[in-house]
Amino acid sequence: MAARFATIALGHVTREQPNVIAHVPPKSVHPIFFGSYDWHSCVHSYWLLATLYRLFPELPQHGEIATLFGDALTAEKVKGELAYLERATARGFERPYGWAWLLMLQAELQRHKGKDPAWATVLKPLAELFATRFREHLPKATYPVRSGVHSSTAFALALAYEYAEASDTTLAALIRKTASGWYVGDRDCQAWEPSGEDFLSPALAEAECMRRVLNPSDFQRWFADFLPRLAKKEPATLFTPATVSDRSDGRIVHLDGLNLSRAWCWRTIAGALPANDELRDVAEQAADDHLNASLPHVSGDYMGEHWLASFALLALLASSGKELAT
Repeated sequence: MAARFATIALGHVTREQPNVIAHVPPKSVHPIFFGSYDWHSCVHSYWLLATLYRLFPELPQHGEIATLFGDALTAEKVKGELAYLERATARGFERPYGWAWLLMLQAELQRHKGKDPAWATVLKPLAELFATRFREHLPKATYPVRSGVHSSTAFALALAYEYAEASDTTLAALIRKTASGWYVGDRDCQAWEPSGEDFLSPALAEAECMRRVLNPSDFQRWFADFLPRLAKKEPATLFTPATVSDRSDGRIVHLDGLNLSRAWCWRTIAGALPANDELRDVAEQAADDHLNASLPHVSGDYMGEHWLASFALLALLASSGKELAT
């Protein structure tokens, strides 16, 4: 499975077309993240490759990944990415989804201790730029964005915290403060989802964010109030995998991503519940149902193929018990 995902990502991180970027050719302004249809998909596909490279040293594509990273992650190319991002018109570029995935990539590269430490060192200026943008933006963000797409603040904070907890104590504290201010009072979530283009669950992404920023006992209390009827499998929509009617439609296929990201959230939430809590089995079954619904469809049409494997990997690592930080 890891080899299959690596093959998928290697097949598009240097594929410039089709691409939604407004610049032609994309490589002229994004010397690293020019492929995979759009900038953020390219970033999280690099995260996928870096993670597989570390966790599976016998991966058939191990050498190919090393060659790709050695060519892509150079000081000159990072300067090229920075040059684009430092323009006044790029202030909100990829906020917050792409920001968070870049920090997630940096957090992964920093785990390559004794292997390829230069990769994290080279990318560090780009990570620091996005960390700074989070620190500047969050105090001005009066309200959360409770969406199931790229604008989701819960998903962005959850991923950004992966980096901040290890590398930026100021940002980590700000994320904890912001997430608590936005979400700690939420009760009895109705989970009016999915919308027709969701690839994230607004309810479960929020729970995953709070799982990260609260200590375990506080999270368990919060979660019991946030979704108080889970023992009855209510809201039922959270237990029902989304139907994907057309995987060649770039927005409808988002629903495969919803199934995979729900599987990830359900599995991580299950692990945060007390060992004797009956909801652990409920959550784990929901994770399996969602994973099984969309895992067979991570490739086949480029509209899903350029990004779905990253979400599948999140879910599979949670399901297998593999720790990202090992």
